[in-house]
Amino acid sequence: MPAKGATRVFVQALALLLAAAYLIPVYMAIVTSLKSPEEISHLQAWSLPASANWSSYSIAFRKFAPYLKNSFVLAAVATLLSASMGSINGYVMSKYPFPGSRVVMPLIVFGMFIPYQSILVPLFQFLQKTRLYGGLPGLIVVHVVYGLPITTLLFRSFYAEIPDELLGAARIDGAGFAGIFRYLILPLSGPPFLVVGIWQFTQIWNEFLFAVTLARPDAQPITVALANLAGGQAVSWNLPMAGSVLAALPTVAIYVLLGRYFVRGLLAGALKG
Repeated sequence: MPAKGATRVFVQALALLLAAAYLIPVYMAIVTSLKSPEEISHLQAWSLPASANWSSYSIAFRKFAPYLKNSFVLAAVATLLSASMGSINGYVMSKYPFPGSRVVMPLIVFGMFIPYQSILVPLFQFLQKTRLYGGLPGLIVVHVVYGLPITTLLFRSFYAEIPDELLGAARIDGAGFAGIFRYLILPLSGPPFLVVGIWQFTQIWNEFLFAVTLARPDAQPITVALANLAGGQAVSWNLPMAGSVLAALPTVAIYVLLGRYFVRGLLAGALKG
């Protein structure tokens, strides 16, 4: 076998092994969710259930429905706002340089590297003083602000390669700042909006630290509800596992349906960066 063919076979075999290792938790979650509590108590984690116990999913859905709703509202609204504000920031940073813009942009990007834990106390105090602590509006504000660095960077990288001649022609036709953005920039913004939307929605949906510290129980998303249930003294593990599968379905569906477009958008940003 030629060396190139052997290398390809090795890479493919390694990829299959890594994929299998990565999918072990998924297998365990699905198998456990379909078992009855009696089967789980036998500690035969790897074995398949004697019969599928689908009632775990109906019970988990009823129990977690309010928290799933909170997650959907939080992720959808925060993603929409952060993407919209990031697109405006990227438009300004790429096409309307101002004194100090070369300093402002690195400072914005620096926000991507600030650990959540380092700002938790001042953030808690800020939300208390603004009376946003404990509810979904406060969490939405937090995720919008924390998402602005990455959304601004992605939009700026994309907009930077839009020819300035197009903007000049639009100005000659009488378009101003808002007109150029609405009629010229936005119609070209499909790829970055898709990338930002998928990225932000996934990050916000899966986030735990802000949700557990900055929201009251009635406003907490699904990640906190699952942790609270799994942290009890006597746990029927089929319910947390069923809940985790339900919680994973929205993001899995997004990547299955839009994953190829996500990659294309990332490549477009890379080539234009």
